[in-house]
Amino acid sequence: MRDPGGPRGPGRAWRAFPSLPPSLTALSPSAGAARAGGDGGSSDVQWCFLQVKGAIDEDVAEADIISTVEFNYTGDLLATGDKGGRVVIFQREQEPKTRPLSRGEYNVYSTFQSHEPEFDYLKSLEIEEKINKIRWLPQQNAAHFLLSTNDKTIKLWKISERDKRAEGYNLKEEDGRLREPGRVTELRVPTLKPMDLMVEASPRRIFANAHTYHINSISVNSDYATYLSADDLRINLWHLEVTNRSFNIVDIKPANMEELTEVITAAEFHPHQCNTFVYSSSKGTIRLCDMRSAALCDQHAKFFEEPEDPSSRSFFSEIISSISDVKFSHNGRFMMTRDYLSVKVWDLNMENKPVETYQVHEYLRSKLCSLYENDCIFDKFECCWNGSDSTIMTGSYNNFFRTFERDTLRDSTLEASRESSKPRAILKPRKVCTTGKRKKDEISVDSLDFNKKILHTAWHPMDNIIAVAATNNLYLFQEKMN
Repeated sequence: MRDPGGPRGPGRAWRAFPSLPPSLTALSPSAGAARAGGDGGSSDVQWCFLQVKGAIDEDVAEADIISTVEFNYTGDLLATGDKGGRVVIFQREQEPKTRPLSRGEYNVYSTFQSHEPEFDYLKSLEIEEKINKIRWLPQQNAAHFLLSTNDKTIKLWKISERDKRAEGYNLKEEDGRLREPGRVTELRVPTLKPMDLMVEASPRRIFANAHTYHINSISVNSDYATYLSADDLRINLWHLEVTNRSFNIVDIKPANMEELTEVITAAEFHPHQCNTFVYSSSKGTIRLCDMRSAALCDQHAKFFEEPEDPSSRSFFSEIISSISDVKFSHNGRFMMTRDYLSVKVWDLNMENKPVETYQVHEYLRSKLCSLYENDCIFDKFECCWNGSDSTIMTGSYNNFFRTFERDTLRDSTLEASRESSKPRAILKPRKVCTTGKRKKDEISVDSLDFNKKILHTAWHPMDNIIAVAATNNLYLFQEKMN
């Protein structure tokens, strides 16, 4: 199905889950950093290589490309989804007793096929199996639960362990065959016997048939009983126990589709206020809605928009202003948005402009024409906060990713590369040269590889450990330990 905006219209600019925070009173970035102590994001963090997952092959299969990355609430589990509809969960190993200060590595815990390719016979459309988003639910018992979605269907998965099996049934043989009741001469009490650990993933709920357009966001509410799902024109509210009914809380579809001027690009619930959520648009605006005011939140409570500088307006202005990701800070006071060239931090109490703006790859402004021709200008980069909200991270091209420290205003450009994948190797900051004279260790803007891009990143909720998806490889980096 074509986007409503057509191949080059506004539709081409279409296309989280906060960690469980402690009770917070700190509202400023510096206060947040102080609260986190050494784990939050100090001004002299040095990153070193921890692990890389994935094949080294030059020819990467489309199905193996990672499409989403997400830590769970504790950071002990890390889930990735790919374009082949698979979910791979990594578990953090326990700290070795011989080196109590060293952090455990992440190893494969479970792999399962979450979605299969489907075909909509009524609309003659193929539905891809690609996993668009994964969101964890807080752990309530020994099992873990997560939501995964493709373009149309959301599934709730239960991941549980089994290390015992029952033996000694009365009506069943050990190999599973049924016994004839007449041959049962004694009553046996089944017993549990140890077995090799087995991790099972089973679908507990399937939420389908509620979206006409492609789902771009899911977000679990702070009441942990409901969640929202957003597509290009509508946002629906679901109860985790009810699969056959959802409530439409935002609908921006015009009566005449030719009057369509903007689409929804991302949506997220507030981390503490279960009645509040935000959604961003392809016009670079963010609307904050309060579900207490009306059942249908077409009238927003707050409207965040930065006035455009008329002198910098160009043919590409609307495309590069489209917001690809929105994330609340853990303390709920700020939200962060990512557009094509920058990351902006907004104070929820100030709607007219962001309080912080960070240029991610401003050197690409002169390359927008060629980026438009090769469709890279429509790439959707995500962004994430560290555990204390003092540092933010987002991706770029050439397998570069950027970190910005909010209190010190320091920023760094790092590269996810096999060349720097020696154990505990320190990541060297990279610099992009925009002028003719290039210094040693700098890379020219004309040499950047736009096929290597980091769209999906995740930050451990408590430690300085980051996960970066580069095509079919998942890189893990950690703060250098003294």
